Amino acid sequence: MFRSRFVKLFAFAFIALFWTIACSPQASNNTANNTPQLSVSTNPWSGYSGHHVTVKKGFYQEAGLQVEDTLFQSNTEQITAFLSGKTDVAWLTAGDVMQMAGKDPNVKIIFLVDYSNGSDGILGRGIKSPAELKGKTVAREDVLFEKVLLRAYLEKGGLTEKDITIRDLPAPDAATAFSAKRVDAAVTYEPFLTKAAKEGGGEIIFSTKGTNLIADVIVTRANLIASRRDDLIKFLKAADRGIKLLKSGDPDAIAAAASRLGIKPEELKEQLAGITLFDIEGNKTIGFNPENPNNAIKSFELMAKGAYDFKAVPQPLDVKSLYDDSIVKSL
Repeated sequence: MFRSRFVKLFAFAFIALFWTIACSPQASNNTANNTPQLSVSTNPWSGYSGHHVTVKKGFYQEAGLQVEDTLFQSNTEQITAFLSGKTDVAWLTAGDVMQMAGKDPNVKIIFLVDYSNGSDGILGRGIKSPAELKGKTVAREDVLFEKVLLRAYLEKGGLTEKDITIRDLPAPDAATAFSAKRVDAAVTYEPFLTKAAKEGGGEIIFSTKGTNLIADVIVTRANLIASRRDDLIKFLKAADRGIKLLKSGDPDAIAAAASRLGIKPEELKEQLAGITLFDIEGNKTIGFNPENPNNAIKSFELMAKGAYDFKAVPQPLDVKSLYDDSIVKSL
């Protein structure tokens, strides 16, 4: 079982390397033909499929942009790359952004990508209630959104992380550890969540279904907004085309994204059912609309509180300083 999972992850890593090379002709802001370049990163979360469709369909190029596309295998690697200045734009969770804000106050959320609606979760084997996790070994990555998700479940049983044994593993590795029955529970997300539940003889004991607990966003830096605003507008308009194709269930779009993620189209289609995607219009009417009860700002505030509680940041964050909705509102 472990070997099978390892082979799948090795194949996934090879595909990711191929796409990175294929989409990374230059490392500067402009290519040889003076086409503006943006270095963009994602991780294996299925909610970022709109970006993969946009790359595959050539929508960025049609918008006059050259995108250097990198798919990291974990949020931690992606965060490190962004903070070191290796990428201009990143598709990440709002929790990741709050975590980064403690080290770089220049980070700015500019777009709401999705709400996880069941595609982030906790796997368990023989766990019938939160209280039964006491004394168990749980795999989770040392990133804020997974800590907040796990805390939400533990609190239902009157527990904290002090009552369990934590194994710090990236989401793919946490899923693999659960599949191999090396841990009792694991926090992970699609495209790993459902597969690992089946392979590990367990089930999804808690998820984000019916919540806006975990919001995924596009993040950049304030100085890039100031210096390359037009390029970011082009970027979001192009990405919107890919997102709209996914929302419509376009078979070619789903196949393109599934290829990038190293999974079958039918698997991605199933996973997207647990993700609420947002296009430009959704960002305007819901995401950054303070009058809408499902706006993303509430999710940002929850993650900001978690960042301080978990000591990811030295002092409470001013949520309003972490996002810039001016680009979305101008579209």
